[in-house]
Amino acid sequence: MKKWNSAFTSLAVSYLFVVLVIVLLLCSVFSIYFSGRYKEELRNSSRLILENTAGTVEASVLQRVQQIYLELSLDRTSALRLFSDASFQHNLSKVSELQNLLKAEVAGNSDIVQAVHLYAPKQQVMLSSLHGLIYDADQGEGAAYFAGWIGGMRNNPHSSLWTPAREVPEDIYSSVPGGKHSTLITYARSYPFQSSGADSDLILAIDIKQSAISAIIGNMMPLQYEDTYIIDPSGALIAGEVLAHAGSPGFSANGLPAAAGEAGSFSSMIGETSYVISHQPLPSAGWTIVSAVPASFFYAPSNVMQQLILGLCLLALLLGFLLSGVLAKVNYKPVKRLTAKIRDLSGPVPEPAANEYRLIDTAFTRLSQQVSSLEESLQASAPAIKRNAVLSLLDGGLNRGETAEALQVLGITPQYSRYCCLLIRPQEAWAHMSSAHIQSMVGGIIEHLEDLGLPGCRIIAEELPDRQVAALVCAAGPAGPLQEQLSQLLSPAGGRQLQADIQQAWGSWVAEIPQLHSSFSEAQTLMKYAYFLPEQPVLNASGLLERENSLDEIPQALLVKFKDKLHSRQLDELISTAGQLITAMREGPYPADYCHFILGNTVFIYSDYLKSIRYKPEDGGYPDLYGQYIGMSNILRFQDWLTCSLAAFITETDKRNSGRALSTVETAKEYITQHLSDDLSLDAVSSKVFISPKYLSRLFKEELGMNYTDYVTGQRMEHARTLLEGSSMTVEQIAGTVGYGTAAYFIKRFKERYGCTPGNYVRTVKEG
Repeated sequence: MKKWNSAFTSLAVSYLFVVLVIVLLLCSVFSIYFSGRYKEELRNSSRLILENTAGTVEASVLQRVQQIYLELSLDRTSALRLFSDASFQHNLSKVSELQNLLKAEVAGNSDIVQAVHLYAPKQQVMLSSLHGLIYDADQGEGAAYFAGWIGGMRNNPHSSLWTPAREVPEDIYSSVPGGKHSTLITYARSYPFQSSGADSDLILAIDIKQSAISAIIGNMMPLQYEDTYIIDPSGALIAGEVLAHAGSPGFSANGLPAAAGEAGSFSSMIGETSYVISHQPLPSAGWTIVSAVPASFFYAPSNVMQQLILGLCLLALLLGFLLSGVLAKVNYKPVKRLTAKIRDLSGPVPEPAANEYRLIDTAFTRLSQQVSSLEESLQASAPAIKRNAVLSLLDGGLNRGETAEALQVLGITPQYSRYCCLLIRPQEAWAHMSSAHIQSMVGGIIEHLEDLGLPGCRIIAEELPDRQVAALVCAAGPAGPLQEQLSQLLSPAGGRQLQADIQQAWGSWVAEIPQLHSSFSEAQTLMKYAYFLPEQPVLNASGLLERENSLDEIPQALLVKFKDKLHSRQLDELISTAGQLITAMREGPYPADYCHFILGNTVFIYSDYLKSIRYKPEDGGYPDLYGQYIGMSNILRFQDWLTCSLAAFITETDKRNSGRALSTVETAKEYITQHLSDDLSLDAVSSKVFISPKYLSRLFKEELGMNYTDYVTGQRMEHARTLLEGSSMTVEQIAGTVGYGTAAYFIKRFKERYGCTPGNYVRTVKEG
């Protein structure tokens, strides 16, 4: 074999050319790309510093000021709401106490707060931590320094207001020019919380030191401090000094960066200098913090990067030539071993195949003949390949090459412009079928879907691990009519050939196959509501998706009522309460997972009560209520099961109770109901029914499943709740009516039982 014709020579020459081309290309690409990338990283770092600065200002100043407002407005000792009463304003001792509270709040936050003012709009009276009690506060010499927030709140439809920065002298009543001034920003908010500025009884205003905000900017952005400023939505300056950018690209007429409501960065010419403008919103106040850094700040470091890249490329070129010879020798060894192995297996080869590559080519030709025989095996695996391709598209996460391969396997051409996912779930009629029968049914549904043959439509269906059927619907025309037509064909009236009732969940239509996973996710979310809406064959309402993000909660009073009626064994009201719970889950704006949690909690309350009274059915053993609940196919079946179970339990337990025990307990219950305000200790009531306290306690535990004290507390709380809902009595009066000596103790027990204070409960009832 000639030296120049060997594989080793070919490898060495190839490596030399490859190294030369790659290094030259990398030198050019790296110089352009990485220098630009480095500048972008510097810009990103600058934006990150600005973002952290905005977060610090937000947390350390704005949110802290709002917290000061909450502390003052929620402080029960301050009697803040009484300041609007004229009689309170003439009580100088109380006014002095309130001013001392304001001063204490200022002293505790002196690093950011200059003063706190309390203003009653109707009386035009102000109480200031700095200036004391001021009558006719919107008039007179010092009125100009309060006019900004007083006037702003007077016509403000919202509950709060942030003023622009302004210069305020230390002595607002002095007419002598000069003197010390402070730059202040005022946060004013109405009291009560939800009232607008125009309707508020009181206005609480907090003067914030602009220097506190400037100090944060200076500490966190020392290099960019002079180029950083804060402005409000109107363009008024809050902190810093705005550059002369009027009319510059990227800025609006009021001085705000374009799209200032969102964080971002852009380049702009200010004068003849190029700047990188970064801005970040401060949501609590509606302000925007802006950093305008000269572009040269980013360009200078990138020159060093370009020189470093050039030096590295030259070094790489030298090393590449050296490594080319080494790699050629190293890579030739496997080729040499491979050709030796081929010669050993196939024997002598003819002279035209003397070159190693020709020899390998001949071996691969023979191998291809053997590979062709494997194609038949692949044909047999086509269903599994199709299934994997469909599931991969629905799950998402494929790269562009994998997506193209999946589309090729499924035969989806570019003629389709809309895609969506359809989920099909069998109704409860399938619940008791054998696995083989269900598999046959699922196969029938898949075959029916793929054979529909609608014009301009392609359907590819596969079974999911949970025995639902997922269909990939491809449409070449309008999606709306096609979806309606498919829904009708699969409805109980149009799809009898399926031999089963099904429910459909439609995801949204998407324009690109890689987005199909979002449609699949929506369909899965909608299908979760099939349990609660079994009568709906098609689930595609946008309201169901809105329920998934809802934070509303089912009133806890319903669960408490269910528990109370269960303990008192009032069957009709118990069934009615369960019906209200189920109706709320079916018709209310509650997420499916949350509703399942409430159902499970209801079953747990029921099961826990049965265990507490040691109830066992006649067939023996404790009932597996949770297992029975899991077996319910939908909420209507659950309601029927729960109703029957409660009726059977109460009927059976009523039969077991002896006449004397039941009569004694009923007599005690009647006495308790009629004497809620009297002494209802166990000794006192047991003497009224002529049995021992210990025996009466045991009867309550056996007959009602709760101890005597809990029953008395429950009756008192139930009566108190009724009085709160239907009477105008005060909390103190209700506390005495239901047998509590102090209102504070009554409020504590009420909150322990219902999770809220009586006042909050009354507000909830009125809002409901």
